[in-house]
Amino acid sequence: MDTGSRKWGRPYLTRDFFTRIGATMADRIALVMAFREGRPVAGALNLIGRDALYGRQWGALEDVPFLHFELCYYQAIEFAIHRGLSRVEAGAQGEHKIARGYLPTRVCSAHHIADPALRGPVADYLARERPAVETEIAALTAELSPFRRDR
Repeated sequence: MDTGSRKWGRPYLTRDFFTRIGATMADRIALVMAFREGRPVAGALNLIGRDALYGRQWGALEDVPFLHFELCYYQAIEFAIHRGLSRVEAGAQGEHKIARGYLPTRVCSAHHIADPALRGPVADYLARERPAVETEIAALTAELSPFRRDR
């Protein structure tokens, strides 16, 4: 709730959300928790897809240096390797993720635009934005990738 309140203005992972997701897809959840003296202090919620682990909703009760990266990135990677998943989708945004091995990739989404008058302008914007996104992905990968390039 704290993360949602600070970043997006209101908590969106409600008690009802957790009740519903637990009842409908508990077998598709990978929850990574950190404890101090038996008390939970942080957690990352991931969803298990057919060939990917999708994350990550993060929350913490106290600030512990580097714990975010351990739970959200390193434990997610380890989980995916053990499950034979081909990739980890660590969520949108964040050039800091590149140094941790998450290279930028194009992410597709589906949205319903209820207002017919808005559909055209949104489609136009997205068509113009796509080349810029592809250019940015290529530039960030070339400049910041932590992986060795073949010569």
